[in-house]
Amino acid sequence: MLNEAIEIHRSLRRIDCARRAFVLTAVGIPNEVAPVLPWRGWSLWVSAAQVTEARSQLAQYQAEQLRFAAAHRAAQQMPSRPARPGAWLGALGYALVLLVVAAAVSTGFGRLDAFEAGTLDAARVRSGEWWRAWTALTLHVDAAHITANLGAGIWFGWLAGQLAGPGTAWLLIVLGAGLANLIEGLAAAPGYRSVGASTAVFTALGLMSAWSWREHRHLWLRWPSRLAPLVAGVVLLGWLGTSGEHTDVMGHLLGFAVGVALGATRHVRALARLPQWLAGAVALGVIAVAWAWACA
Repeated sequence: MLNEAIEIHRSLRRIDCARRAFVLTAVGIPNEVAPVLPWRGWSLWVSAAQVTEARSQLAQYQAEQLRFAAAHRAAQQMPSRPARPGAWLGALGYALVLLVVAAAVSTGFGRLDAFEAGTLDAARVRSGEWWRAWTALTLHVDAAHITANLGAGIWFGWLAGQLAGPGTAWLLIVLGAGLANLIEGLAAAPGYRSVGASTAVFTALGLMSAWSWREHRHLWLRWPSRLAPLVAGVVLLGWLGTSGEHTDVMGHLLGFAVGVALGATRHVRALARLPQWLAGAVALGVIAVAWAWACA
């Protein structure tokens, strides 16, 4: 029993008093919930010595509930940001680059050893052949390899293009995936070799996840809701990027991590203000310059 108990809350619903009792119990304030007879609801009681502290704690609880309710209403009423137009153009450009490079390499156009010249070779990267970090993104060992990367890259690239704009998205994907390859080439064993656009695929996934998180993090939502885009990205990374024979797990992890870093950085996100055609042209230019160095 409480000494000199004072009623600090009354409600027709027991749950209202029970929630407040839970708040007080959590901060160490003894309390009791009792019915108000006859049939007049429920009351929450505390000792007279702790009335002031209990009321302060309940005022904070009520303010918090009001903030959450207001944020929830604002999130429901807030118009969705329209998807940026032309995302399919970026996805189409990605597919064309992979297919054109595959056709050129398979027919010996340019130089007969183009595949060897463009492969990500750790020893050669460390010796200064930086362009391999980007040329390797466009090379594939067989039809199944390129088909898988075409499907996943088109899908994630299209989604990223809707968020950031097609030119901005693919510029960041190309730069981020090349950086991830460069890091892997510098860190891997000297005999390490790799090709494929999968690093770019997971860079796109990381970029998309972080960009979406950044756009919604200012809302007063519970932390699981704020982190949902990043959590979803990590789940997809684990599901798609760590299974299968000969999977370049380190490349996928690095690509995703660089993509997240780019998507979450405020100054990098400012690139979205560039004309999309210009950003897209720079992305294509990076690949063209890398191949020009490889074939020189």
